[in-house]
Order: sequence, then C-alpha cells, then structure tokens
Amino acid sequence: MGQKTNPIGARLGIIRGWESNWYGSKKDYATKLIEDNKIRTYLNARINKGGIAKIVIERTLNKLIVTIHTSKPGIIIGKGGGEVDRIKEELKKLTGKDDVQINILEIRRPELDANIVGDTIARQIENRINYKRAIKMAIASALRMGAEGIKIKVAGRLGGAEIARTEEIKQGRTPLHTLRMDIDYANVFALTVYGKIGIKVWICKGEVLAKRDLNPNFVGGKTDVSDRRERREGEHGHGGGHRDDRRGGGDRDRRGGGAGGDRRGGGGGRGGRH
Repeated sequence: MGQKTNPIGARLGIIRGWESNWYGSKKDYATKLIEDNKIRTYLNARINKGGIAKIVIERTLNKLIVTIHTSKPGIIIGKGGGEVDRIKEELKKLTGKDDVQINILEIRRPELDANIVGDTIARQIENRINYKRAIKMAIASALRMGAEGIKIKVAGRLGGAEIARTEEIKQGRTPLHTLRMDIDYANVFALTVYGKIGIKVWICKGEVLAKRDLNPNFVGGKTDVSDRRERREGEHGHGGGHRDDRRGGGDRDRRGGGAGGDRRGGGGGRGGRH
C-alpha cells in the first residue's frame, strides 16, 4: 500500500495539511477546484525558473490568497516588487476576482524539498548532464542538510538509449508505511530532445512525534531537520572519546582474560551483600 499511494495524500490530516484551504458547497465546489488547478498550472508556467516548491490557495468570502513557497523569492518579487504586481493583475483576469493577495514564503533549505530537488535534476538532464551524476549530487546535498533518507527514481530513454528503462538510487531510509514519518514527494518531468523522462523523489525528514500544526504555510518548528542535524553533529563531536573508552575497555578485558574480570566483579558483589 505504501508503495502505491502518494505519500503526501496518505499523510493528510495526520502530519500534513491541505494545500487548498476553503469550503465549497455542492454548487461551486467543482468550479473552485478547476480554478485552483488553473492557478497552479499558470503560476508554474509563468514562474518557470522561480524554484517553486508549492502553491497554497486560501479563500474567504470575496478574497483569494495565494501563497507561493519558493527558494528564489527575488525572481518572483522582481525589481521594486513590480513582478508581483504584474502576477497579481494576471491572476485577477484569470479568476475574475477583484481582491487577490499574493504572499511569498522563502524556503531556507531547498535541498530538502522534493519538488525543488526533482526540478533541479530535470533541468540538469535537459542540459545533457549525466543523470547518475545529477542524482548523486542531489542525494549528497540532501543528506548533508540532515535528511534521514532519500530515494530518486528516473524512467524513460535515459542517456538517449533506444529502449526506455527505470533506474532507482536510494540512500538512508524512506519508510513509506510509517505515517508519522515526514516524507516529501514529487513527480517531475524532464523534456529532452529524445523524449520525456520522469523523475520521482522521496525525501524522509524524520519522525514527527509531537502534534503538528497542519497549516500548510507553517514552516518547521523546534523539531526541525536542522536542529536534529546540529544535535547529531554535537553528539558525534562529544561522543568520540566515549566510544574510544568503550573500545579500549573491551580490549583490556580481552587481554586481561575474562576470568580475572569475573572474579573482580564477583568480589564486588559479595562485598555488597555483606
């Protein structure tokens, strides 16, 4: 089941929130849903190199709030905010609404966002970089930023081969059945001259044990990946000596003979009882 279901859809309402926040009655639900799809398709095409991770759409009575999560806010904002104003006017025409608000949230660690990682690999493949090299670079940078595991699958005419094939490279762990595991997923396409190559990315950011805010615009808390990474590095830094002591202790026991150690331990035990 975990292999077949979209990892984001499986975790909705548990550790992830919906990317469209609004209520629709039976009459206008379909209209709003199609409009959401139009907005996302338009923005992804319009801001082609903007490093968009996700687009969150919220609706109040007469207001439309679009929040763009991006790794390159400068490209979307433009000089003096002119680009944002143009996008706002275009969205007003597209939706037919007078009150459209655009918020831009910066993603601090794009290496841990599946959409951005997938998009980066797709652009590299389109620029004729070896797909294995692009994947290995993405995996290395994600693990360096504190991901617990990453899995990348590419399919199509890899390297321009006549016969299409599928290849998968993974490192660390990505338990798809564990619903409390924060797994980010993306499905991206690279449009090459010899055909379309599909790229799927799974990034495991660790376990979510506390109750999480399901607001899709909520960005990390104290149990964020970076905090875990710093803790882990701290443990490695201070723990090296202890590991050496343990190793040294074991060697001493082996060199001194097990019997001597047992006698000392036994004597201590008897003394304690008396």
